[in-house]
Amino acid sequence: MRSVGPLVLPRNLVDPAGREGWPAWLATTLPKAISQAQELWSLTIGGPFQPGGQTAWVAPVKDGPGADLVLKVVWPHPEAAHEADGLRAWGGNGAVLLRAAKVFDGAVALLLERCVPGWPLSRRPEHEQDVVIAGLLRRLWIKPAEAHPFQPLAVMCQQWADSFEQRADISAVRLDPGLALAGVALFRELSASAADGVLLCTDLHAGNVLAAAREPWLVIDPKPYVGDPAYDVLQHMLNCGARLAADPHGLARRMASLLGIDPARVLLWLFARCVQESPEWPELAKVARHIAPS
Repeated sequence: MRSVGPLVLPRNLVDPAGREGWPAWLATTLPKAISQAQELWSLTIGGPFQPGGQTAWVAPVKDGPGADLVLKVVWPHPEAAHEADGLRAWGGNGAVLLRAAKVFDGAVALLLERCVPGWPLSRRPEHEQDVVIAGLLRRLWIKPAEAHPFQPLAVMCQQWADSFEQRADISAVRLDPGLALAGVALFRELSASAADGVLLCTDLHAGNVLAAAREPWLVIDPKPYVGDPAYDVLQHMLNCGARLAADPHGLARRMASLLGIDPARVLLWLFARCVQESPEWPELAKVARHIAPS
């Protein structure tokens, strides 16, 4: 097995708090998985992208014939369990192409299309982001194959709702207890009541959309589930902080119109998600109070 030399860690990967076994994963599992991927796919590996994400080591690479690709080595966690499956299902239609994937002991390695020039959509004005995000989502919302591996969105929402309820003492500081309970109950209900289940990205925001040569914009880092398409626009809206605070109703209507979905349902999802996120994201408590169903 070839050595990758001293391992350089992206800044954002170094110290995510509260993750059991994280130092050992960084020190032992990650370097081993990178070396195994290098050997398996005959890669020449560059330094990782900075500042990077919090759950994966990602770097530019060249394969044996000299193609420019990206190696992503992921710390296994539930939301990212089916990233490779989602990319296979989309087949490059709006998302980066998956060239290969391999599960190693304690890590998942993905060999991906490299986006060039690769700068993020977040550099563009937010109203332009709205249009690009909506166009990509409409392409990604496919009906998965009958024997698909993806979990229902309700599974993730139930886990997040359980976690919220375990922190009730924190949430009560920022929200009326009755409003908090109503929001988390709605979070569970909406995830279970969608009429149509499509393949969702669930973490699509402008930082996860890169300028590319094959298409103007391509999605990276999906966290696929199957469920209500009205959920899938939430992360983009949450990332538009100033507009969300100033006019959440207007932002929800705009995105629903661009996506051709029910604005009332988008607003309900937005309220429920703002409640659920409020313990760590205090400004969302104000949004939740403003848009709470009457």
